Amino acid sequence: MKEASGEANMTVVTIILISVVVAVVTPIITSMMKTTQKRSCCMEAGGTWSNGSCSDINTEDENYQECISGSASTSGSTTTGQ
Repeated sequence: MKEASGEANMTVVTIILISVVVAVVTPIITSMMKTTQKRSCCMEAGGTWSNGSCSDINTEDENYQECISGSASTSGSTTTGQ
């Protein structure tokens, strides 16, 4: 019986550790994704990304603002190999 309760305790500890790791890592990954999106929008608009901000472009530009807010539609054309 002692072995069974020991295994149950280990399972609880494992679940708690996994929850803690997920709680810590999720905000970090979200922040990295937002930064990557902003960097991509900056470079797509012809700017330079440095020190966490975009320079050499008009950051008030409507297309840039749509891009960083995520509301820009993808208007890329696709071709088929016919």
